[in-house]
Amino acid sequence: MILLSHPTANQNVRQAAIAFAEAGLLAEFWTCVNWHRNGLLDRLFAVAPALQGELRRRSFPSELDPFIHTHGRREWGRQFANHFGSQWLTRKNGIFDIDGVYHSLDRRVARRLRQGLPIKAVYSYDDGALETFQAAKKLGIFCFYEHPIVHWRLAQKIQQEEAQLRPEWAPTLIALGDSEEKLARKDEELALADLVITPSSFSKESLGVAGNLTARVRVIPYGTNPISLQVSRPRKEGKLRVLFVGALTQAKGLGYLLEAVEQLQGRIDLTLVGRRVSATIPTRTVLQRHHWIPSLSHPELLREMVRHDVLVLPSLNEGFGLVLAEAMGQGLTVITTAHTAGPELFVDGVEGFIVPIRSSEAIAAKLLLLDGERDRLASMQEAAQRRSMTNSWEDYRRRLVQLAREVMARKFVL
Repeated sequence: MILLSHPTANQNVRQAAIAFAEAGLLAEFWTCVNWHRNGLLDRLFAVAPALQGELRRRSFPSELDPFIHTHGRREWGRQFANHFGSQWLTRKNGIFDIDGVYHSLDRRVARRLRQGLPIKAVYSYDDGALETFQAAKKLGIFCFYEHPIVHWRLAQKIQQEEAQLRPEWAPTLIALGDSEEKLARKDEELALADLVITPSSFSKESLGVAGNLTARVRVIPYGTNPISLQVSRPRKEGKLRVLFVGALTQAKGLGYLLEAVEQLQGRIDLTLVGRRVSATIPTRTVLQRHHWIPSLSHPELLREMVRHDVLVLPSLNEGFGLVLAEAMGQGLTVITTAHTAGPELFVDGVEGFIVPIRSSEAIAAKLLLLDGERDRLASMQEAAQRRSMTNSWEDYRRRLVQLAREVMARKFVL
């Protein structure tokens, strides 16, 4: 049996919990908030739709109810501080900073293990596993470690280079602000892991710079849900509709996309979906020239995707890029870099395009090609939809359960 923990329970975490529950392998699932959509509190929070929408992201399918345990004082404080304009409380080293949320749950899960819970394995995530793993090691419990991002050493190297190349974007490169204490904690977690699971080859390759990694590494790509919306085909006339989804940071190559758009001199319509990570970034005037949506719920995001033709995510360092899989599922051609899961998700030139990092010229060239060849765009969109069916969450769950069963049966060779 497995104890799984994650403070905010992103989509990949939910899918892991569902996988283990369906397979009869889940003992407990620890998170910070378990929000009941359409419950009494949910109805009361209708007067604050932005906060209600954020809390609804913490709703779980009913089949997980018997397994969920919560420890959420810090996370509740973070949510209310953000909503009521007290962001100073959520800054680094603030009372309700996100690192504190992760570490608080980590400590609680470690205490739970020391109570003698009869489990064989714990399944924890980057930056929230140290005390859990320390307790597990003393009890002879196997440690699964999911590492969904690029290793910090490679991420910092890339972002340090970018800060020198484009200093105006440096405030958005948040990996450069991580403390030595935080980075040391990440290294300790990796050193304690028995098995590391990562979603892309690029993320796995980045672990090659980890000096203390002794565990085996398995790549299990994330998936997407089956297509549920009617996807519009590209128009023969009118501007190409281009979408960017993600934090407005240069780590996602946003500046290079904006340069590409400028090079095309008004030939496309650009929509940006994502929050600003710095008040000083160069997008202040850019946001006035393009359609900017700070945040959308997941169903709203899927509907927004349907209204577009192409998704561009020219990331410099991305562990996976879940939005790529979701966009393909909704019939968008995607343009991304090899520093994402793009090479796992599609064939270059068939369902989408792989472009070099830091190349606005390459992005502009691909957009110009798709704008001028609408029949090719249509065929690539159809191919993207077909390919997305082979990158399903069902397949992700199956592969994860197969690996977990190998460990439980002691057939996995370290």
